Amino acid sequence: MTAWLENLLPAVLAALALPQYSLATVFVVALLSGTLLPLGSEPVVFGLITLNPAQFWPVILAATAGGTAGGGMTWLMGFGAAQAYARVTDRTTGESRALAWLQRFGAKACLLSWLPVIGDPLCGVAGWLRLPFWPCLFYMAIGKFARYVIFTAVLLWVFPGGTAA
Repeated sequence: MTAWLENLLPAVLAALALPQYSLATVFVVALLSGTLLPLGSEPVVFGLITLNPAQFWPVILAATAGGTAGGGMTWLMGFGAAQAYARVTDRTTGESRALAWLQRFGAKACLLSWLPVIGDPLCGVAGWLRLPFWPCLFYMAIGKFARYVIFTAVLLWVFPGGTAA
């Protein structure tokens, strides 16, 4: 790592940990984890809610918005990849059982965007298949909202106050 990045990274992380930036931090982490990057936003969401339980719904909504925006970015990457593939090969996407299944369910398949490991690539495949963007984004938001509410509620029930029960 270069010296300037080694000096900048701790300062950025320290700034993002400040209370006035907490929701922005959750949004950014959820946005990044909503893309194909191997990152999870649940620890940040759970940590912030544990520190300030009164912020439960604002944190959940910020995480949902960030995760949905990340899913939308992944959809756009899939859409762009399909266009590039079609230009390079002079043909459209190939057929497989998984693609046929996704096309059969359409945008509703994006409800599964909350799933670990397959959820984020699913958003990219939805873009690749040119499923309608706004309905896909709507279903991604529902799935991600449900994920954050359920996972956070379970963690708060198992670890009340952030400590082992």
